Parts: sequence; C-alpha cells; structure tokens
Amino acid sequence: MHSFEELSAAFADRFSQRHFPDQPASLYEPGAYFLSMGGKRIRPVLCVMGNELFAPIEDDAWQLAIAIELFHNFTLIHDDIMDRAPLRRGMTTVHEKYGAPTAILSGDVMMVASYAAIAKIGSPHIRRILHLYNQAASHVCEGQQLDMDFERRSDVRMEEYLHMIGLKTSVLLAASLQIGAILGGAGLGNQDKIYQFGKNLGLAFQIQDDYLDCYGDTAKVGKKAGGDILADKKTFLLVKTLEVATDAQRRRILELETAPADEKIAGMLDLFRACGVDAWVRELKEDYRRAAYQCLEDIAVLSSRKGPLRQLTDFLLQREF
Repeated sequence: MHSFEELSAAFADRFSQRHFPDQPASLYEPGAYFLSMGGKRIRPVLCVMGNELFAPIEDDAWQLAIAIELFHNFTLIHDDIMDRAPLRRGMTTVHEKYGAPTAILSGDVMMVASYAAIAKIGSPHIRRILHLYNQAASHVCEGQQLDMDFERRSDVRMEEYLHMIGLKTSVLLAASLQIGAILGGAGLGNQDKIYQFGKNLGLAFQIQDDYLDCYGDTAKVGKKAGGDILADKKTFLLVKTLEVATDAQRRRILELETAPADEKIAGMLDLFRACGVDAWVRELKEDYRRAAYQCLEDIAVLSSRKGPLRQLTDFLLQREF
C-alpha cells in the first residue's frame, strides 16, 4: 500500500504532461497557467487510492485520475468567475489575469480535455464509470447553481445548505473513490460504503473550508479572508447565525449588507462569535468526521489496507482548525 504523499508524487509526474495544443495560445495558455498553480490534487489521488484499496493499481486509474483533476480545475476556473474571486491558491485568478470571456472558454476546453482523457481507458467497466462520472459532474453543477440561488434568499435552511455542499463538494470526492473501487473489482456493497465515506469526508472538509474562509490566514489558505461574507454567500456560518440570532442581531446583519468591505467582514465575524458558531462548527465537523470513519471501517477489506485513507482523513481535517 502507498501513502497519499507517494501517490501524489507519482500522479504529479503523470499530470505534468501538456494537456492542451499550442495554438491558439490566447485560449490554451490560461489553462496551463491555472494548472501550474498546483494544489493538493486530492480528488485524482483518491481515485488511485480507491483502486489500491481493493487491488493493485491499474494504468486506467491514473488515466481517470487525470480526467478527474482536469474536470475539477474546470469547475474552479468557472467558480472563480461566478464568485468574482481575485485569488486562487495565492495567485491571480484566470478571469482577473486574462478576462472573463477567455476564462470561460479556457474552462470549457479543460472539460473537453477531461473527456479526452477518459476516452483513453480500456476498462470493461467504462459504461459504469462514465455514468458515475457524468452523474457527479451534473451534481457539481447543480450544487453551484444552488449556491448562487442561495445568495438571493434570506430563508435558507441548514438542511438545504448541507444538501448544496454535498452536491458541490462531496460527490466528486465520493465518485473519485468509487471509480477507483470499480477498477479494483469492488462489489456493489463496498462501492456504496466507499462512496459514503467520501461524501462524509467531503462534507466535513467543506464545513472546515467555509470556516477558514472567514477565520483563516490568507497566506496559508491561499485566498482572501472573508470572501464568502463579501459575496453574501449563505454559508453554514450565516445560516446557523440566522437560526439563533436575536431581532437586534438580525437588524445588524441587514445593516452590514451595505457596509464597506472591512466593516462588513469584521461585523459579521463579531456576530458569528456572539451566536456561538465557533463551538457549533466543531461539533458539526466532528459528526461528519465520525461518520466518514465509520463508513471506512465498514468496508469489507483487511483493516491494514485502509491505513492510507485513515491518514489522509486525519490530514485533511486538521487544516489550521
């Protein structure tokens, strides 16, 4: 069995190839620039780990990992446009550097490259894999649309928000693991368990990520703190605050909607603390972390084979939190 770090290094070697043609450079260079930012490459490596949990790693697992990483980066380029984000991984976003129209097209061709990568696999399970991949891709888009819809609503319920982040964040983690498990010959029961493991892991990770957007160090997190507040996103922090806020606190939230950026961020952070969101977020994250571990333990393979996934879970859920 290989550690996440070992598989990540092996994937980086394979992913370092050029994924786009040379011309027109105005279209393809922005995509290459975005990929050069790096990242933890969690989703593609999860695909390989899902394979190795059940059997030796197949070449198709690496090819599907490339497809998954290209698709994920496509969504990030478009997400940055929709979120009006100036930074990604500490660097200027594609739409800020090259303009929104070019960023849209660069994201589009990155998605095309993702499917070109899938077309290279020879697995007899291709139909099942492609169905799962397309389903996950659709869910990611559904989650992003719900995220934008929630920005225009003041009555978002916690269960709605959790459903949204499940679609937007968790399903791709879960599908990456299940695709790898399919390649490794896992039965349907084990496929479901590894999918649920990934889904719970993704929920815990996104809850943590939302928290770090508000309270994290910009230099460490790689994006400007308070971005979700400025974009009026209905994150779990705000949804929970609205559930417990007094009338006076609700009026303060309305006042802050039109406040200058720094005042808005500082004011909302004060309200989050006053409403006890800090303590609540740790409880919610812990619930999903425990659920993820239980799903992992329920997978019917030798416990020793699960070590790398346990270690990765510990790493992902302890990010300056």
